[in-house]
Amino acid sequence: MTSRQSAQQHSAQQSARQQAQDYARIEKALAYIRDNFRDQPELDDIADAAALSPFHFQRLFTRWAGVSPKQFLGYLTLDLAKRSLDRAQSVLDAAYDAGLSGPSRLHDLFVNFEGITPGQYKDMGAGLDIRYGVHHGFLGDFVVALTDRGICALQFFGPEDGPEDTLADIRKRLPGASFRPAQDETWAACESVFGAARGNPAKPLRLWYRGTNFQIKVWQALLSIPPGQLVTYGDIARAIGQPTASRAVGTAIGANPIGLLIPCHRVIRATDLFDTGYRWGTERKLALIGWEQAQAETAENTGEPARATA
Repeated sequence: MTSRQSAQQHSAQQSARQQAQDYARIEKALAYIRDNFRDQPELDDIADAAALSPFHFQRLFTRWAGVSPKQFLGYLTLDLAKRSLDRAQSVLDAAYDAGLSGPSRLHDLFVNFEGITPGQYKDMGAGLDIRYGVHHGFLGDFVVALTDRGICALQFFGPEDGPEDTLADIRKRLPGASFRPAQDETWAACESVFGAARGNPAKPLRLWYRGTNFQIKVWQALLSIPPGQLVTYGDIARAIGQPTASRAVGTAIGANPIGLLIPCHRVIRATDLFDTGYRWGTERKLALIGWEQAQAETAENTGEPARATA
């Protein structure tokens, strides 16, 4: 081993030790937040649990999580409030159950993180007529759901879950909507996507989705990735103007309700194409990446534009 290689190895070992130490502090902070988030702890209290000054803890946590400790605490509080509202509790009860001082605090939390009020969340999907169908395509079985405004869900399933579990997940996101089966209508809506594999021309599709402001930014960035091209989570974080938010980007991508059409499969880890998570299975993701790249190469050779999946 040369002296340069030895120095590089030593530097890598030091970096690994530092990362382990950083995570140990983060772990203590996360445990403190988990045990005390109903009390809405201040930054000083959380930093003290990690044995760091508030300034250094803020920098360390934000670098590690992609969001500030205050935002992370807000996500936990919001999740608990959503669960309370899902149980048909009032906005007042949900606020107190989440450790907030009253409905106004819960209102601000929802508006800042979700872009809607608690009342709007409670009535999520109210008045929507959602038609759904269970279909088969070259990538396997899937459920597609649509409204008059566009496709609102496309989710794959396998033998271990089945269409019932998939539909339950869609209903959970839009509990106020009415659902009815519509095989022919839903297939016609997405035939241009799966028909492309059979040589049929693609037709433009409208999408309708709801999410937090952050999620929508991420999903819109995904829609800008051309077919046959791959980007990293860091690329998406930079594209939305939050270069340190790679982990939060990954969470938003994992919540994508419209698989394939919002092309989260075009995002990979920077380290390894095969070390990649996908909500509907790594094998399906790799198959889709390969198919799109083959389509793009064919289009390049024939001089025709590559066909998008959305």
